[in-house]
Amino acid sequence: MIDIMKNEFIKYGGVLKTSELNNLGISSRQIKKLTEDGVISKIKRGFYELTGYIPKEEVIIAKLFPKAVIFLESALFYYGYTDRIPLAMQIAVNRYSKTTQYNLDYPLIKPYYLEPKFIEIGIDIIQVDGVEVRIYDRDRTICDVLRYEKKLEGEVFASAIKYYVKDSKKNARNLFEYAEIFNIKNKVQTYIGVWL
Repeated sequence: MIDIMKNEFIKYGGVLKTSELNNLGISSRQIKKLTEDGVISKIKRGFYELTGYIPKEEVIIAKLFPKAVIFLESALFYYGYTDRIPLAMQIAVNRYSKTTQYNLDYPLIKPYYLEPKFIEIGIDIIQVDGVEVRIYDRDRTICDVLRYEKKLEGEVFASAIKYYVKDSKKNARNLFEYAEIFNIKNKVQTYIGVWL
């Protein structure tokens, strides 16, 4: 039973919900015992990780907050547009969501509260250890870099623009489409249009 459970944890990036453990035939009482014995540990109410297996931050976020999207500097780091690891995982969330749910000891999370109509624009789905993770695509990420320029260090901002311009996977049509939605067409033209 424990081997099956461990395999299931590994298959899903090291994080399982109580309901997923129950589906494996593990009762709430057994979950409590496994926690007391140090086999699994509680991340937050209803979510557990396998002791000794360190799940990736993206996996924990995707499991705990399935509607959140990897955002800004965390997305830049994923795309290789900066080599600076953000101090906290930056995620875009619904501005009407309960703020206390994002208070975790690990991973450190920095939520950005966006209007619901802006959250679903430019989402890509990536696979991390068998788990689907939502992240903004390169073009949306650069629009966010331009929108949040004052919150970024100059070096991070300049590096992001430089790497985006050189990236063969960028999509200029998407970039200008998003720029229209976010009302930053002039900024896009100023910083990036000259290079395209």
